Amino acid sequence: MGSSLYISSVVFWVLFFSPACRSDNLQLVTVDVHAANDLIRSGHRYLDVRTHEEFNRGHVDVENCVNIPYFFFNPAGRVKNTKFLEQVSAVCSKDDHIVVIHQFITILGCQSGVRSGYATTDLLKAGYKHVSNMEGGYASWVENELSVKKSDAEL
Repeated sequence: MGSSLYISSVVFWVLFFSPACRSDNLQLVTVDVHAANDLIRSGHRYLDVRTHEEFNRGHVDVENCVNIPYFFFNPAGRVKNTKFLEQVSAVCSKDDHIVVIHQFITILGCQSGVRSGYATTDLLKAGYKHVSNMEGGYASWVENELSVKKSDAEL
């Protein structure tokens, strides 16, 4: 738990204080899972930036959910999805309210929150106005016993 807090603190520091993120037009907003749940339930889009394999093993159980990986994993390691912004723009407008989860877009999410921070920053730089990063990612969502949808193989 301590190392996760340390990593989250470092990521926050890098994302918040890096020159690219100090522009008046770029404000990284991070919300906890309960606030993210409220936002999603009130109509915000949920963007899961984990890999398709991670998403298919289980994801936030909402209708307005989109899975667009920020990274792909291959034998050489982690590779950024070079079409990420293009793929997001195909399903979300720059005025949509998004929560990112990897944990992180309009709610953006990923597994632990790191990828979603990167994705949220990229979306803000690309002109998306209402993007929130979900702190702790999908792991935190599950840990807080919020509604999840799992594949038949995982049940």
